[in-house]
Amino acid sequence: MLQKCRAAIYTLSYSQRSLIMALAAFGCYTSMYAFRKAFAAGTFESVKFLSVDYKVWLVIAQIIGYTLSKFYGIKFIAEIPSNRRARTIIILIGSAWLALLGFAIVPRPYNIIFLFLNGFPLGMIWGLVFSYLEGRKSTEFLGAVMATSLIFASGLVKTIGRLIMTVFHVNEYWMPFLTGLVFVLPLLLFVFLLESVPDPDTQDLISRTRRLPMNAAGRKKFLLNFLPGIFLTLIIYTLFTVMRDIRDNFEVEIWSDFGVHTNSIYARIDGGISILVLLLLSLLILVKDNLKAFSLIHLMIASGCFIIGLASILFSLNLVGVMTWMTFSGLGLYMGYVPYNALFFDRMIANFRYASNVGFIMYIADSFGYLGSVSVLVVKEFTHLTISWGHFYLKGMLIVSVIGLIASISSLIYFRLKTRKTLTVSLELPDMVSA
Repeated sequence: MLQKCRAAIYTLSYSQRSLIMALAAFGCYTSMYAFRKAFAAGTFESVKFLSVDYKVWLVIAQIIGYTLSKFYGIKFIAEIPSNRRARTIIILIGSAWLALLGFAIVPRPYNIIFLFLNGFPLGMIWGLVFSYLEGRKSTEFLGAVMATSLIFASGLVKTIGRLIMTVFHVNEYWMPFLTGLVFVLPLLLFVFLLESVPDPDTQDLISRTRRLPMNAAGRKKFLLNFLPGIFLTLIIYTLFTVMRDIRDNFEVEIWSDFGVHTNSIYARIDGGISILVLLLLSLLILVKDNLKAFSLIHLMIASGCFIIGLASILFSLNLVGVMTWMTFSGLGLYMGYVPYNALFFDRMIANFRYASNVGFIMYIADSFGYLGSVSVLVVKEFTHLTISWGHFYLKGMLIVSVIGLIASISSLIYFRLKTRKTLTVSLELPDMVSA
């Protein structure tokens, strides 16, 4: 059946195949989110363990698992062969779903460990799904569609989770498992579609460079070659990841702090943001020159930092309302965060014609990003900072806007100078891959 479907898709035009692939990646990652973030729809109000909010323990446990997964994924995603991707995605998400069943059955506080077991396998999914998309002429469009699932799925899953609790009178412990159940069949369908799409063709390889597994020596050489730029990238990405994770995990509390308690607000605001970010990123498919596109991505990230700062300052001065602030600060946040998950590293590899893959460098960035995220959570809760999530988010966004703007402009300058230097040598650097 798979071969018949693949043959049928191959007869379609390039743009039609790209559309199918984009929808499949979007659907696959949105489905995964149901297994990862549904628990965040609960507040677990008045429940504490060792004087710390129970929900904070859950968030920390899952992020620790997710962080360790990212460090493991640096090697795992860089080396996995293409014929094992689909099976691995299903096994990993299935394992995470079983962990949610354990979370529902085992009484608290012992069920906290199941959020760790849920987070670890899910940390590998992004790299596996994106490996289907990278290295193609349409990667901007494909990556943009997939990356907007980060925004859209967050609001959708929280809305569905809240509805399951409200309509079916399900408690907060069974709700994550049942939310996952809703997405089991869609997940299988979207993974099947991803597996049915043909590999990059000759024009893709000419445009974006062949993507191959990387051995340890190749990974080390890549890092040393771009170390200053990667360092700046890690600074920006870590800040974005911390604030995006806080918004993702405590969005219910942030809205509540400022007097908003509407269940539909999450999908409505995040859905609008996802459409705007999708449009902005998709336009980059029109830019054929890799250096120009790479520079525009930097400018988009810097613009996101500026929007975050402006919206947060205006809100702090009571010049705009909470709805306007959350919308524009979210837009700026995802204008900075999403490109790193979709396009930044793909255009970087294409610009320098470096035989490698996005998964390796993406997982280095994710490792430090989630390490920063869990560190912030631990410091906030275990040093007993008396600040609400809403005000903590506001102050954090002001910090991100300043440091992110400086680091993104510095990164742009570095990579443009680095590109200029490479023009004096061969455009095709030696392959750093295993034989």
